[in-house]
Amino acid sequence: MIDSAYCEKMAQYNQWMNKRLYEVCAKINDKERKSDKGAFFKSIHATLNHIIYGDLAFLSRFTGEPSVVPEMGVLLYDDFDTLFKARIDLDQRIVGWASALDHEWLRSTTTYTSKVDKKIRTVENWVLITHMFNHETHHRGQITTLLSQIGLDMGTTDLPFLPGIEA
Repeated sequence: MIDSAYCEKMAQYNQWMNKRLYEVCAKINDKERKSDKGAFFKSIHATLNHIIYGDLAFLSRFTGEPSVVPEMGVLLYDDFDTLFKARIDLDQRIVGWASALDHEWLRSTTTYTSKVDKKIRTVENWVLITHMFNHETHHRGQITTLLSQIGLDMGTTDLPFLPGIEA
């Protein structure tokens, strides 16, 4: 099982990686960012939106706040600058949320209705948090591949390169 230190570190890592990813994506014009590249969510822009979608869905489950996400696949933000700002704000929220987690909550469960298959599921919170961070990493990997295909390099994306992580 994970602990609160893991959650804090992964929240920091995600914040760092998302900022770097968006900075690279900002170098691309809107047409290129929104063009269908054959990815699961078609474009870089739609995949960035989907990552936010997933984070918002999980945070609403974890915090009990009402869900603000529409059906999966609906763009939350059409404008890149607004999307970038939303990502920055959401990452700050996730970092703050993760810093307040405790062992008991991590061991408890959350019951929710899946956005994917509409089934009600009850899952341990530590599993859901691990999945939330894994989900981001998975889709960022898709985006880095798409960026590479158009000649842009993200550089290292490895956790041990997170600034301040060395003992």
